[in-house]
Amino acid sequence: MSYLGKAIRAFLVVGSVVAIGACGSSSKSSSSGGGGGGGGKTVDVYSSLPLQGASTAQTDPMVNGIKLALSEAGNKAGQWTVNYQSLDDSTAAAGKWDPGQTAANARKAAADKKAVYYIGEFNSGASEVSIPILNQGGIAQVSPANTYVGLTTNLPGSAPGEPQKYYPTGNRTYLRIVPIDSIQAAADLMAMKQAGCTKVAVANDKEAYGAGLATLLGLEKGFYGVTIASNTGIDPTAPNFRSYAATVKGQGADCFFFAGIVSNGAVQITKDVHAALPTAKIFGGDGVCTSSYTGASKGGVPAAIDPLLECTVATQNLTSYPGGKTFLAAYKAKYGDANPDPYAIYGYEAMKLGLDTIASVGAQGNSPSAVLKALFATTNRSSVLGTYGFDKNGDTTLKSYGLYKVGSDGTPVFFKTLTPTKTVGSS
Repeated sequence: MSYLGKAIRAFLVVGSVVAIGACGSSSKSSSSGGGGGGGGKTVDVYSSLPLQGASTAQTDPMVNGIKLALSEAGNKAGQWTVNYQSLDDSTAAAGKWDPGQTAANARKAAADKKAVYYIGEFNSGASEVSIPILNQGGIAQVSPANTYVGLTTNLPGSAPGEPQKYYPTGNRTYLRIVPIDSIQAAADLMAMKQAGCTKVAVANDKEAYGAGLATLLGLEKGFYGVTIASNTGIDPTAPNFRSYAATVKGQGADCFFFAGIVSNGAVQITKDVHAALPTAKIFGGDGVCTSSYTGASKGGVPAAIDPLLECTVATQNLTSYPGGKTFLAAYKAKYGDANPDPYAIYGYEAMKLGLDTIASVGAQGNSPSAVLKALFATTNRSSVLGTYGFDKNGDTTLKSYGLYKVGSDGTPVFFKTLTPTKTVGSS
């Protein structure tokens, strides 16, 4: 979810062409499945997610979901044996996704002659790096988490040249199973309106996801009768945000929205805003709707703030999904956790989608182009998430977000489903 400088991004994309045969991979990668090595009817599937830092509260359960789907399928997709590798796009030094590591992961998959499917990225900014590399390699990429509009559309909130600049071959290779931020922003505005917010101060972490979501809040505010007092890009590395907090207090804000990810100053800025505005309600998108932000015991905000917090995630109450109860039972049986982070089911569906698609093309299951064509032809897919398909841009037809509050143990707890009726770009 990060805006890279143009020069850096250009270097990474061009570098991917030069270095496509010399692929770095994460030291945190792992493999599962059978039939590795030479010969046999095998295909390779990758995931690339941040497995270090604050996002692990969401990505560890996501990887578990991916592995659960593969295990249930007996490591098979039709006639093909599936080798799965879990790659880490983060570094210990960064404590979150890293552009160099993300590029290395994408190059590894693009250079693999058996690769047909890539699950990732978790952060929209990371996908800005990997999409062009995988596009050149012709590998189908499905994100279980990206919401930034510019990856697939030129809707308001995107940047100039998007999304075309991510697809150097001119063909689309990227899809996602979560609704885009034009829908999430509208859901957030609905939540803030319902909570009685009259003037909202918005801060964003300047990454693609955060900046884009903040922009959309401003563009869609009129649809839902919410006033945005300000939208401020922050320095995520700042030691504190007391000056910013004083500014929004002077603006008369009664609610605060953080658009960004946990590791980009979310906890500190929330603490400082709360100190200046102790009764202000706090909101955030899926980038912070995790226990590493909401739970004091996991380094999140103090427990006293929790009653003021609400956040959105694309998933709703897991037990209400068509396959939710079955999924939760299987997840508990395998991992001993009856209440996983909601992203676990998105990891599960991302792998299920890949396995089913590979199986559906039969003897062409080892053909990246055949798998990609079948993915974009997906309509009315019956899944644990419900029935969905993809539009021509690779965006899901699902339209709802879940609104979460914070439970007594500091973890997000589903409150209700929000389905916006009006978004930018909607007819």
